[in-house]
Amino acid sequence: MKGSIKLTRRHFTQSLAIGGICTLGLPFIGGYKKAKSLSKGTPAGRLKISLNAFSFDKLLRDGSMTIFDLLDFCTKAGFDAVDLTGYYFPGYPAVPPDDYIYNVKKRAFKLGLGISGTGVRNDFTWSDAGKRQGEKQLVKDWIIVAEKIGAPLVRIFAGTLSKENYSWGERAKWIAEDIRECAEFGKKHGVMTALQNHYDFMKSSTDVEKMLNLVNSDWNGLLLDIGSYHSPDPYKDIALTAGLAISWQLKEKVFVNDIQTDTDYAKVMDIVKQCGYAGYLPLETLGDGDTVKKVEALFQKVEAVLNT
Repeated sequence: MKGSIKLTRRHFTQSLAIGGICTLGLPFIGGYKKAKSLSKGTPAGRLKISLNAFSFDKLLRDGSMTIFDLLDFCTKAGFDAVDLTGYYFPGYPAVPPDDYIYNVKKRAFKLGLGISGTGVRNDFTWSDAGKRQGEKQLVKDWIIVAEKIGAPLVRIFAGTLSKENYSWGERAKWIAEDIRECAEFGKKHGVMTALQNHYDFMKSSTDVEKMLNLVNSDWNGLLLDIGSYHSPDPYKDIALTAGLAISWQLKEKVFVNDIQTDTDYAKVMDIVKQCGYAGYLPLETLGDGDTVKKVEALFQKVEAVLNT
């Protein structure tokens, strides 16, 4: 297909041999053939810090905080943008009224705050095409919301709920078809789908690579969740898929095998910059503790590394 993009292990190896960039300190950074050259890296000042609304999940769900409160907080804390997860809009999964969407958009604009994305909780793992049709409609509905609110992408998942007896490859085929259909719908509205690796159907960098190849759409890319690779060297997996990323999710912890360890943001930023990524870096905090303090601490940590 003209204009198609392929990412393969062979391509990784060939690029590695040509570029000679694989070292013990920084694994090879793979990506689409159209990805930016490593020699150029990310232009100075082209990385901006966003906040994923899920950081305030409890407060947003119990009504202690509204989306408007979140916008105000992000501005005061110094964030450049916010990722407004769909779960926190009134009536989700139903689409909110236009006046609500546009008032959120207006408030963000007046605060000088970008909207880096939104997201839904879909699941394409079911074999029942009728059930998946509802999941696709959910994504498409929120693509329209993204278009109205000015968000460039909708964060989606492959899914994990179905326990039916199908192989990974069998299931991957229909998941990819569903994602491609949503991406083509997004193309008509100027909104990309961003598939998050969430240690669900896709657990490894190999899974991510295979799925992105199966989808094979310029209007779909990876939302690289650094906290969802459970492997001996998560930074290697992050680097191997960095060239696929159209957005990120930076978390406080990464998994070394199944053990959580503090994220080494110097390593992460090296990978981000060397792969040539330019755009938003959404942060997400999880777990117990004072959410405000946790978010502010993570912001300060990432900002300090970003500016070195």
